[in-house]
Amino acid sequence: MESCLQSYRAGARRYPACHGHRPRRRPGRPPHTLRRQTRTIRRPGPLRDLAAELGRLADTADRADGPRTTYDRYGLSLRAERLAAQGPGWADGRSFRFLQPLVRRPELVWRHLTEPSLLARWWTPDDLRVSELVFEARPGGRIVHEYREAEDADGSAPIAGRAEGVVDDVRPGERLAYRLSPLLPGGDLAFTAHVDLGLRPTGTGTDLDVRWRITDSTVDSADFVAGIEIGFGQSLGKLAAALAADTHDTGSTGSTGSTGSTDTRSTK
Repeated sequence: MESCLQSYRAGARRYPACHGHRPRRRPGRPPHTLRRQTRTIRRPGPLRDLAAELGRLADTADRADGPRTTYDRYGLSLRAERLAAQGPGWADGRSFRFLQPLVRRPELVWRHLTEPSLLARWWTPDDLRVSELVFEARPGGRIVHEYREAEDADGSAPIAGRAEGVVDDVRPGERLAYRLSPLLPGGDLAFTAHVDLGLRPTGTGTDLDVRWRITDSTVDSADFVAGIEIGFGQSLGKLAAALAADTHDTGSTGSTGSTGSTDTRSTK
């Protein structure tokens, strides 16, 4: 297992988090959003046993006395995905599901999902910031999503990642669907993520049900795929916090002091 971490630390690169990203954590800051997530991963062939062992170790790391941080958990996932990436289409059909309770009504949640000024507040994981964002919330609308390190205030450092896509379906307050493809360093597409977000009103706000499906995966997309669960999970935690702090939803019945927890499931 030490060889997994050595391989990761020697070769890992930063990629966009909402589409697969190496997570970071400030010293002393527990990954509270991720610690409560549930994961189900299925892989065919000889990788099944490896994935099961990596999952067991990740669950151990989630305990209060676990020896690894979220950063190290990504290293384990990265190792498994790189072994699985044996040819074009290797991750096609992989699916992820995120269930996030939110304390605001669907109308306000919708704004945070579709308005660029509000999207930019949460649509990156920890320690990244949005540097360019286009989101045209209409069928056929264009999406551009670019990231930089949070400390790169003047934009002098290379970008951390970029993704481009198109909006497929828009039902205000109910459903949003789009396709988004992270770009490899040379400009080629790493894979296409088909993302479907469903909103359901509850007595305390809104349940957000996010489903991902991967197509067009390339061998070089392994680093992206390895970071989807953790990176997007962190982003949803930021969305929950942003909504809890938004006072515009005066009709919400939920508590503004709780952001809920994310239930994350990945299947293949």
